[in-house]
Amino acid sequence: MSANELPVIGYTLGDQAGIGPEIMQRVLPELEGQSARFVCMGKRIACTPGVPTQKTAHAAWEQLERAAEALCRGEIDAVVTAPICKENMQRIGFPYPGQTEFFATKLGAPRHAMCLAGERLTVALCTTHVALRKVADLLTVEQIVDVGELLAEHLQRLGNRHPHLALAGLNPHNGENGAFGDEEGRIIEPAAEELKRHLPHAHVDGPCVPDVVYRAAAEGEYDGVVAPYHDQALIALKLLDFDNAVNMTLGLPKLRVSPDHGTAFRIAGKGIARSGSTKRAFLMALRYLTSATTEA
Repeated sequence: MSANELPVIGYTLGDQAGIGPEIMQRVLPELEGQSARFVCMGKRIACTPGVPTQKTAHAAWEQLERAAEALCRGEIDAVVTAPICKENMQRIGFPYPGQTEFFATKLGAPRHAMCLAGERLTVALCTTHVALRKVADLLTVEQIVDVGELLAEHLQRLGNRHPHLALAGLNPHNGENGAFGDEEGRIIEPAAEELKRHLPHAHVDGPCVPDVVYRAAAEGEYDGVVAPYHDQALIALKLLDFDNAVNMTLGLPKLRVSPDHGTAFRIAGKGIARSGSTKRAFLMALRYLTSATTEA
């Protein structure tokens, strides 16, 4: 994309038995006047709102494949993806835990991370959709360093030249000096020290007591939190930013961003689904692409 070209943002409709199509239909007119073109990655299909089927799952998968191909070919500059039903997708053979892993594989990004950002809180996850009892065994220094670097790059891309990161501890009270867990001293503290060496223009604290750090971040002490597992971060994020948070896949060569909510089959077709998260996903994509043009 040259400085004189309008960026092209693709979008998918997700599982069309959910709220994706109606939210896209509501948000796109609100984006008129923005300096971008918006292109759907497939057609709307006939289906019953609230009733997911193999047909809606196949349509969602097909749109994801088209989006990945368009990103790789340079036909679109970013993509906003509506929510899919993972259970429904996996029943038809979708081999990925979610859209994050799908795009990381298709775009060749082995080093990637799930990042969720709202108006008050930004978090990046070291582990995502895994059983809680497996988290401690999955955490490594290298993994935390990768996620921290990707989060710092994201914040710098948005104009924060000296981001302040917090690495959240895993155990209550940071394990009380090993009394009930040693991951803080054995894994998270070395990761913090390594990140300080890798990110000379950032500030890195950690391990930070997990039941305090998200409040501190929400109050502005930190620009982003690196979280050891999914729910530790998302409970805080959804409490504070439920209607405006977005989900981004860090580390991709092109941006993929989505609303931070599910298909909401229960309310699909009723016209009551909130669209703020989807609109913010489009605005985040526009902000990213504008910053890329400015840097070029």
